Amino acid sequence: MVLDKIKLTEFSHGAGCGCKISPKVLDEILKTELQKMPFPNLLVGNDERDDAAVMDIGNGMAVVSTTDFFMPIVDDPTDFGKIASINAISDIYAMGAKPLMAIAILGWPINDVPVEYANQVIEGGRAACAEAGIPLAGGHSIDSPEPIFGLAVTGIIDKQHLKKNGGAKSGDHLYLSKGLGVGILSTAQKKKLRLKEHDTIATNSMLQLNKLGAEIAKFDYVHAMTDVTGFGLLGHLTEMCAASDTTAEIAFDSVPILHQEAIDYYLEKGAIPGGTKRNWASYGHKVGDLTEYQKNILADPQTSGGLLMAIDDEAHQEFEKFIEGSSFTATKIGRMINQQNKLVHIV
Repeated sequence: MVLDKIKLTEFSHGAGCGCKISPKVLDEILKTELQKMPFPNLLVGNDERDDAAVMDIGNGMAVVSTTDFFMPIVDDPTDFGKIASINAISDIYAMGAKPLMAIAILGWPINDVPVEYANQVIEGGRAACAEAGIPLAGGHSIDSPEPIFGLAVTGIIDKQHLKKNGGAKSGDHLYLSKGLGVGILSTAQKKKLRLKEHDTIATNSMLQLNKLGAEIAKFDYVHAMTDVTGFGLLGHLTEMCAASDTTAEIAFDSVPILHQEAIDYYLEKGAIPGGTKRNWASYGHKVGDLTEYQKNILADPQTSGGLLMAIDDEAHQEFEKFIEGSSFTATKIGRMINQQNKLVHIV
């Protein structure tokens, strides 16, 4: 095989976080109530679908632990390794923590894709970890039918600065740090519809680290935070609302989209991810009326998506001033209100 002729995305049935098990099926998998175990130091488990587990280690500090991996969402192996790693590290940032180290998870079809590609994937992972200031300290690999890569990441945080997806309050302003549309652009690629001039739009977004999460953890006015990945904005927002006993009002016209013209073009061509339909089937009953177009944007599965943040009403201008003076971006997309019958309304 000639390396530059190989397209990694053709060796996987899914792509990035779009291959996540749907929320509805995941509920079935996790529905058995586990026996309560005496772990009083476990501050965050799986109760509210947070981004990572958190263990109190004393002296006011806590260890944060997560894992995330998926199949190729891009053809370039180095970029695949970087994106998968940045996506995994994002779970640490979404808790407000700083990453400490990572362990690689690699599955590779040894007889179908040259090991040189696997080496480039690992190198991409190592580069992403270096950008985050942590070592890729080891890992585990298996021979698998499809390429798989990701990380197990360990982080640390001062307990008083821990952020969860619960804790938002009525009146909070909602902000999103990256545009939507990764799933649509990736599906256009798999369907061989994507135009050359649009090749880097999704990749450039997915390669951005969510360091913002660790930077704003010290601010008490950040009431809740999570990252937006495979369940789409609506999925992760409904989880935030459920964990916070609130309802969100989203101003659709304010929601950032990676490239409006490109997204509209590919939706017209039918580049709708299977994950969008699975997502909507899982949580659509929790959401108010949407147009088909709004559904395709808001339920679009993201890979290495942005942070979703609930900011205190009295401090949102202070937050915006902080963003203006930083290298980060954050767009206000709506507000939290008292919980209603539906968890999300589009206004």
